[in-house]
Amino acid sequence: MKIVAIVGSLRKGSYNRQLASTIQERHAQKFDLEILDIGQLPHYDQDTEFNPSESVTVFKRKLKEADGVIIITPEYNWSIPGVLKNALDWLSRVDKVLVGKPVMTAGAATGLMGTLRAQLHLRQILTALQVKLLPPVGNEILINQASAKFDDATGRLADEATLKFIDDVTDRFVDFISE
Repeated sequence: MKIVAIVGSLRKGSYNRQLASTIQERHAQKFDLEILDIGQLPHYDQDTEFNPSESVTVFKRKLKEADGVIIITPEYNWSIPGVLKNALDWLSRVDKVLVGKPVMTAGAATGLMGTLRAQLHLRQILTALQVKLLPPVGNEILINQASAKFDDATGRLADEATLKFIDDVTDRFVDFISE
């Protein structure tokens, strides 16, 4: 099974990028997870949407070929980062490769609410893109107080209760893709 991850943070050491890498390593036997680089995408421009850059073409092709998508977002000003919105804007135009695609959301932040507001906003956007969204009840990966749950030395999520929950949600997402 091929799954791609879109991480809304460009910082190499971000908790959200670390979360994607943790999922990639822990579930390598169940599926191939490729973490896509959205930092190299140009700003969405309607004037070029029918003749996009190679980076946009490759990005869209990888999403089209994937069995499922995991979108992992930080929370910036109660919403998703602009770089993630830009990637979603490219995906919403012309060939619309996300329509009907199984999608799971997740996120990590240092505050008490995790990425609750960002993920609510992300779900609104994904509804407009007509994805097959993993139902949120019991599947909301909202990692709060991330600085206490990630190991600084390895850069991976180390909190056992959080890891177990993520494993359970990821397993449900694999089943959801297969439905």
